Amino acid sequence: MKRFTCDELVEVITAYLEDALDQPARDGVRQHLACCEACARYVEQFRATVGVLGDPPPEKLRSDVRDRLMAAFRARSRS
Repeated sequence: MKRFTCDELVEVITAYLEDALDQPARDGVRQHLACCEACARYVEQFRATVGVLGDPPPEKLRSDVRDRLMAAFRARSRS
C-alpha cells in the first residue's frame, strides 16, 4: 500500500474522488485520511467546492481558476 504525505495527497485528490486510483493508492489515501484531520477536512472542502461548482471536474475549470482554488486549499491545509 502506498503511504502518502499531505503534499502528495493534495496532488492525487481529484483522481481519488473520481475513482481513478488503483486499489493500493486508494487504500493509502484512506489510511492517510483516517489519521490526518487536516487532510480529511481538506477532502471535505474539496468535495463541497466541486458540489457548488457543479458537474465539471476541476481539470475542466479555466487554469487560472483551478490554480487559485488549489493554492487556497494548500494554504488552508497547512494552517
